[in-house]
Amino acid sequence: MTTVLVVDDDINICRITKLYLEKNGYRVVTANDGEQALTRFDELQPDFIVLDIMMPKRDGWEVCQKIRAKSDVPILMLTARGHVDERIEGLQMGADDYLVKPFDPNELVARVTTILRRTLLRTEAAAPAHLYEVGSLRVDSLSHDVTVEGQFVALPKKEYELLLFFVRNPNQVFTREDLIAKIWGWDFEGEDRVVDLYIKRLRQKLSALTERKEDWSIRTVWGVGYKFEGPGAC
Repeated sequence: MTTVLVVDDDINICRITKLYLEKNGYRVVTANDGEQALTRFDELQPDFIVLDIMMPKRDGWEVCQKIRAKSDVPILMLTARGHVDERIEGLQMGADDYLVKPFDPNELVARVTTILRRTLLRTEAAAPAHLYEVGSLRVDSLSHDVTVEGQFVALPKKEYELLLFFVRNPNQVFTREDLIAKIWGWDFEGEDRVVDLYIKRLRQKLSALTERKEDWSIRTVWGVGYKFEGPGAC
């Protein structure tokens, strides 16, 4: 699930923004001053930041500069005035977009979603076509190497093919019949429950190499099938 860090000293803005983003499938963490924002960023490594300019302790300009020095995470800056020079300064400091207060929460959600989609497309375009990286999971379709946090995972052929199919088709639901046809072929004569067994093995082998909560998972969609969820999933 995509994590959004919302930074504003106005508690009501944080509350409303959190409510609307969570309704649209995002995980939201808030901070109410610049110091807290930098601490939360280092702790959580969020996927997106909504950042107010006028805040106590450290203002949004300084927070943006410090984050940009070590990360390309998308940043949407909030400004109470909306002066042209203020917008230009924010963009020059590395912000991806700006939004003038007061704003419509639905517009904020739309901008977050659009910027994340644009960022994902740029990342995919820059990455080699044979590499699939989701969080700490990396699958190389040329070498057939699978790693989690840099540790190699030994997978038999069908388990590897199943994982590769999932990472190539993230955030889509597939029935057992779909997966059997794609991985085992239409002439497979076994039980469709073989899919459950292979997915159980994949989950065990991948999760055994990390203790942190990952932003990807092979999720069971009850009554339907399975879905590989990665960053940006709603």
